[in-house]
Amino acid sequence: MSPTNRTVVVTGIGATTPLGGDSASTWEGLLAGRSGVRPLEGERFADLPVQIAARVAVEPLEVLPRPLARKLDRSAQFAVIAAREAWADAGFSGPAGEEGQIRPERLGSVIASGIGGVTTLLDQYDVLKEKGARRVSPHTVPMLMPNSPSANVGLEVNAQAGVHTPVSACASGAEAIGYAIEMIRTGRADVVVAGGTEAAIHPLPIAAFANMMAMSKSNDEPEKASRPYDKGRDGFVLGEGAGVVVLESAEHAAARGARVYCEALGQGLSADSHHIAQPEPTGRGIAAALQNLLDDTDLKPAEVVHLNAHATSTPQGDVAEVKALRKVLGDDLDHVAISATKSMTGHLLGGAGGIETVATVLALYHRTAPPTINVDDLDEEIDADVVRGEPRTLPEGTIAAINNSFGFGGHNVVLAFRTV
Repeated sequence: MSPTNRTVVVTGIGATTPLGGDSASTWEGLLAGRSGVRPLEGERFADLPVQIAARVAVEPLEVLPRPLARKLDRSAQFAVIAAREAWADAGFSGPAGEEGQIRPERLGSVIASGIGGVTTLLDQYDVLKEKGARRVSPHTVPMLMPNSPSANVGLEVNAQAGVHTPVSACASGAEAIGYAIEMIRTGRADVVVAGGTEAAIHPLPIAAFANMMAMSKSNDEPEKASRPYDKGRDGFVLGEGAGVVVLESAEHAAARGARVYCEALGQGLSADSHHIAQPEPTGRGIAAALQNLLDDTDLKPAEVVHLNAHATSTPQGDVAEVKALRKVLGDDLDHVAISATKSMTGHLLGGAGGIETVATVLALYHRTAPPTINVDDLDEEIDADVVRGEPRTLPEGTIAAINNSFGFGGHNVVLAFRTV
């Protein structure tokens, strides 16, 4: 193939999520239909209208050395943890440039966050007010920068082909992976570590989202609060964590004998230009992104058997997404097993596209679609096959899956993967 149209594959995965401290435990939790949503603890959350969230199952300080962790915002901590797992899973034993490893100038890092180091910013402002300027951490600026997770992952692996941070709200993680695919396809890099991370469980973001009427206030039943497609859904549940994949040109992976999970076909992008926070109700922009994906790749609608939906559990958004799918895929949508994994992990904002890409890759690799939980009364407007109750076995042969991510501002990103 020409260097402007190279095949891209996934060779490593890593995650830290509300369901587990790595990709294996996260996948186990998804298949088991386990919710990671819990009551918020601590006096700082006591007066909030929303009292629930999906915190990570394993705290970063249980994994990272304290001297490193104290210099990283929580979002960067998650990213480094997930990237280390993905890097090792891909078969790399050290940073680029070491003997037997990839050349640094052929390695990139693209890790996105929708909000960046918001907890560092807010906590250090409290320090400034309460203790004075001299007590503010000298690490504050490098910690709060939105590019901090990508930069720190780049430092971990010695990435020199480019370190990037696309920011598109809740589509950020997916856009990072799409950007990484293009870096490899166009010849800028042979390997890219890519994904999304978020750490925004703090009183201010929660209060702000709650006042927008975007979040579920089902405080009495945390594990049932995130319920995509259910008639009683009342908003998303905030989650945190990171999901990272190692993407690689097929030639480079074959040359080093790497295990390949699947092919990363490409991305479709669009913008709604409708409203800063509300989804376009007909799904016009989502449909355009999906059609762009089909036009720019050799993916055929009949190949698509699985979808990890954006499905945040908001009344308008869930329906608009399904309308868009039906518009583009037509009757082929009837053969697509749809999973809404936010029902278990909550919504990781910019990290969602990362962990949901990990889930999509594993669904193809194991030919199993995770269930969507808490759908007790399916909305009649959801004209699609939602996997509920138990995981579902996917067909044999060459099959493909799609991962959808959409964000405030009307950002739409659709990623596609195929078995090899």
